[in-house]
Amino acid sequence: MYFFGHGHRYADAVADFCRLSGRSPLLPRYALGNWWSRFHRYTSEEYVALMDRFKSEGIPFTTSVIDMDWHLVDDVDPKYGSGWTGYTWNRKLIPDPQRFLGDLHERGCHVSLNVHPRDGIRAFEDCYPSAAKTMGISPDSGEPVEFDLTDPRFVRAYFDMHHDLEADGVDFWWIDWQQGGVTRQPGLDPLWVLNHMHYCDSARDGRWPLILSRFAGPGSQRYPVGFSGDTIVTWESLRFQPYFTATASNIGYGWWSHDIGGHMFGYRDEELEARWYQLGVFSPINRLHSSCSPFSGKEPWNFRPEIRAIMDDALRLRHRMIPYLHTMNWRASRTGLPLVEPMYWGSPDIDAAYHVPNEYMFGTELLAAPITEPMDKSSRRGKADVWLPQGDWFDFFTGRRYSASSPNGRRMTVWRPLDGIPVFAKAGGIVPMQPLSEGDSINSVDNPQHLEIIVFPGADGDFTLMEDSGHYSRQITPATTAITYRWRKDGATSTLTVSPAQGDVHALPARRTWDFLFRGITDSDISVQADGASVDSDRRYDAETLTLQVTVADVSTRSEIRVTIGDTTMAPDPRMEDVFDILRHAEMRYLTKEQAYAAITENGIDALATMDSLEHVSGPDMEDCSDSHMPSAVRQALTEVLLRS
Repeated sequence: MYFFGHGHRYADAVADFCRLSGRSPLLPRYALGNWWSRFHRYTSEEYVALMDRFKSEGIPFTTSVIDMDWHLVDDVDPKYGSGWTGYTWNRKLIPDPQRFLGDLHERGCHVSLNVHPRDGIRAFEDCYPSAAKTMGISPDSGEPVEFDLTDPRFVRAYFDMHHDLEADGVDFWWIDWQQGGVTRQPGLDPLWVLNHMHYCDSARDGRWPLILSRFAGPGSQRYPVGFSGDTIVTWESLRFQPYFTATASNIGYGWWSHDIGGHMFGYRDEELEARWYQLGVFSPINRLHSSCSPFSGKEPWNFRPEIRAIMDDALRLRHRMIPYLHTMNWRASRTGLPLVEPMYWGSPDIDAAYHVPNEYMFGTELLAAPITEPMDKSSRRGKADVWLPQGDWFDFFTGRRYSASSPNGRRMTVWRPLDGIPVFAKAGGIVPMQPLSEGDSINSVDNPQHLEIIVFPGADGDFTLMEDSGHYSRQITPATTAITYRWRKDGATSTLTVSPAQGDVHALPARRTWDFLFRGITDSDISVQADGASVDSDRRYDAETLTLQVTVADVSTRSEIRVTIGDTTMAPDPRMEDVFDILRHAEMRYLTKEQAYAAITENGIDALATMDSLEHVSGPDMEDCSDSHMPSAVRQALTEVLLRS
């Protein structure tokens, strides 16, 4: 028996639990990209054409999940029972499995097949004669090979069958619908055994171990990735997922794969789908999924242009974030701390941290609060309830600063248009990303030759980028690149230093191009050195995102790079531009917009006091403005902007 006496030190308790029960192992890098999954009777030609369409649209996918129709289902003789369990390729749909899987590999996709093992191996399967012999059953008898993980002979026959399919090109397995407590060994849950055996077996012959399966209880973090089950397509399902993910971290289980976009039933709501895609970007695993309904496909081109653009951007953003995600993957494998952490882990003595169930830390640098309810019609924006711990935080995308000066942090409602996601970077945050590749390399998960480093002001920052060779071994070591930011305010000189790569440097490209994006500051003079010598660089400033971008091309990964910013000043808050944007898009009376804008222009924050009671104006030559009050949602969105810093 172990007693955990950590008090409110939740992260320490989880880390110690994982020390005892086993930490979550390192995932392959490709698992952190986008996964395509659908319960649909794809032909091999149809599936490959779909992947080619994604490539031509500039949308990256790294993992192809083939649901159960890869095997015989409807063609199974009823005397054998259901076709739910199966291991024989459906050659009407996939006439040449090896070529099909090879085509996907050539396109940069790793492949998982769905299996439902419960019914064992029956006489119609191609593998039945071999499995029957292993079990001591005459193949001519047609006697089924019953599912029994307590029998070593069945385990041997079962995995021999999977190894034959892996020889065709299967990379890992989706072990679906096997929970329950019935085996010949009392108290032994077959799901536990399946997860353990499949995960360990998947590391065979130098393969990178991975499964997709259901949660089997405490300790399941040793066998990633977790499938959270079929999802109903509703706002309620979306609203539950971020809470579920963050809460599961309390037992050390971090690598969840949800049905992003919803799987079945429910209703079509294109705004819902867009918000679900945004949640997928900031989820541990981003696996799109849908049912066999002809109306439920998640391909972005099946949605109206505005929604399609949001979906495309979300999928591209997820792929661009792989350098950051893989570093957090290494962190989780070494410390037991998941990518997603509930807010009360970092602030256990502050009550407000317990009352934002859909907000979470996304790695060490970012805070996410996905929007999980329909937008308000008047403001044309969705909202999220946010609590910011004490300090300065910056909108990850726009560079706007949010100040939480109180030791108890700051609770507020934030509003975003449909293409906006409430994600904040901490002061001093450093987030490594990669530009999107094009053409045949769009799905690549190789360590990039071109990196983007997004840096946020207001505090010193340290980040160690972790990369590896992509070849699994129990002794795998990363290549590490330390990045340090030393912030000096009030116009003093700040510096960013990229140290020479250490560790398995052979895993890295010999030379790299770096884009350093200093977000939330004013334009300034810069200088760049590599190993102490001045080097050329390109500098540009984006006023929309308050970002100073410095590009340094073709530098050895074993060199030190130092970027010096001569006059470091936080960017002035563009409040009035953002106020105008809110009012421009708000669906309300024009006169009220004009009155509100004039009041804010003249009085700034003090204008908030009059927002609820703007003067009604009417007369013989004017429209009736008796209902020209400020809509509550618009007022709240304006309040956010005016008070954020």
